[in-house]
Amino acid sequence: MQDAKEEIRARLNIEDVVGEYVQLKRAGRNFKGLSPFSAEKTPSFIVSPEKNIWHDFSSNKGGDVFSFVMEVEGTDFRGALEILAQKAGVDLSAQNSQQAQENAKKKRRLLEAHVLAARYFQQSLLQNQTALEYVFKKRNLSKEVVQDFQIGYAPDSGAALVQFLNRKGFTKRELDESGLVNRFGGDLFRGRMTVPLMDASGKVIGFTGRILTDEPNAPKYLNTPQTLLYDKSRHVFGLSQAKEAIRKNDYVVVVEGNLDVVSSHQVGVKAVVATAGTAMTEQHLKALVRLSPNIKLAFDADAAGLAATERAIPIAQNVGAELTIVSLPDDVKDPDELIQKDVSLWQRAIDTSEAVVDWLFRQYAARENMETPAGRRDFTTAALKVVRRLDDVVEQKAYVKKIARYVEMSEGTIAEKLATGEVPEEVQLKEVRAVPLQRPQPRSNHDTLLSIAAVDPEVRPLLGSLVYEHFITDEQVELLKYLQTSTEVLQEVPKELQDYENYVKIILLQADTRYGQWESKDRALEAARLVRLIITEHKKKQIQVLNEQLRVAQDTGDDAEATRLMRALNELIKETTRAKR
Repeated sequence: MQDAKEEIRARLNIEDVVGEYVQLKRAGRNFKGLSPFSAEKTPSFIVSPEKNIWHDFSSNKGGDVFSFVMEVEGTDFRGALEILAQKAGVDLSAQNSQQAQENAKKKRRLLEAHVLAARYFQQSLLQNQTALEYVFKKRNLSKEVVQDFQIGYAPDSGAALVQFLNRKGFTKRELDESGLVNRFGGDLFRGRMTVPLMDASGKVIGFTGRILTDEPNAPKYLNTPQTLLYDKSRHVFGLSQAKEAIRKNDYVVVVEGNLDVVSSHQVGVKAVVATAGTAMTEQHLKALVRLSPNIKLAFDADAAGLAATERAIPIAQNVGAELTIVSLPDDVKDPDELIQKDVSLWQRAIDTSEAVVDWLFRQYAARENMETPAGRRDFTTAALKVVRRLDDVVEQKAYVKKIARYVEMSEGTIAEKLATGEVPEEVQLKEVRAVPLQRPQPRSNHDTLLSIAAVDPEVRPLLGSLVYEHFITDEQVELLKYLQTSTEVLQEVPKELQDYENYVKIILLQADTRYGQWESKDRALEAARLVRLIITEHKKKQIQVLNEQLRVAQDTGDDAEATRLMRALNELIKETTRAKR
């Protein structure tokens, strides 16, 4: 069942599922909306695509996509699993079968084969002088970037890799399903520089092979075909190497070629990734907006690039991405060539990216004869087709003005033509079965303190005055243990806390949305206040327990126990009184 859960999680985006019940709006890297669980008027319901988690500050509820469906549909985990499985197209009956276990084993074997293949190609590169000269002299790649991207060389022989993997115990059937061999059973990537395709966690799932010398009858690039591991409609090249830079810069540049990515990373411009050519899909953009909503496209300004950009606009609207276009100088054909010429020009092109609609208008105007009625008509038709796809009415009106200036007509005429187009349907939200709370639920002081300590190591010495008995749940205690011994800002779930993944992600979401922008001194003051509150509340609970035990001892006539409890109770009351002063 765990395999089914992970497959569903991989196929569905949490913001899409939640968005069927809650009207969400982009708020930085997250989405925000009104809580479906309380009668709030100010949005405090947060969805984090990056962490794959949701949290409602008004009701103090949170979790993953399964817990959300359990809450809104009023069902148990099995019911939520069935609802989401149907939505994701996952056959639960198959997941319980022997076939599911065989598929999981097959994936593990394919990953092992790709790890071995990457290492084999790297060793082969070191042993081939022609390949070394191509990689280090012609491509001007550094040792560091070659190691980072695990670049290698596939020997120009019939089945060198196949023989190597056979010796490692891989069968012909496994290799046929791996995408590493051709239809004749020999090596697919022969005589080519190999660039591994990695998933977001850095696992090798395929390869791009670049021929060393451009031959007229040979394709310049070969890519791994669709396999159990590799899906080009979802894969973003360079994401594992770029994700930290994307978070830091709050933008991502999407280029067409994998080697454009490699060249850019080599010169320190690392918030750069690539998709399969210009075939931008919704899955690509969703993977990127989890890290930043600001997507900069560096596609060619030819017909294919123009069409790809037009297709990307409605997709970007759906996923909450802000698209801009990176334009290259006319005398270079791709980012790699611009980088070789002058890296500062590449960075300047990125920094001066243009709003996607403005860029498209310039392209339409350049291809039409704007001096003729027919040219102005065709320009207006193409431009309004783009404007109709924009969700924001104010944005639409602004672009109507620009179109009017382009064609030297009145805004009223352009607006009238816009109004004759398609009218988007209003989204109907699904009914939430949970009964909304009338009053917000207070957040736990323990969770709040842990949130502050997660984002600010400077306050962690204050945790030393707390003991595990001060906390309520196992997950709080385990996070406390970790923070008491760690000196780093907590950004992702560490391996020591994987058993409490959802809880830690919620704490991190609270930290990001509430305390990340606070001044250090304010966090320290708040943390000190919370420590005092937690200790005081714990002592009050101890007093209640001692009072109850004292009553029992008095009722049963146990004078010795009653005397001992009275002393302990008086001492605890004195401590509580001193703490208030």
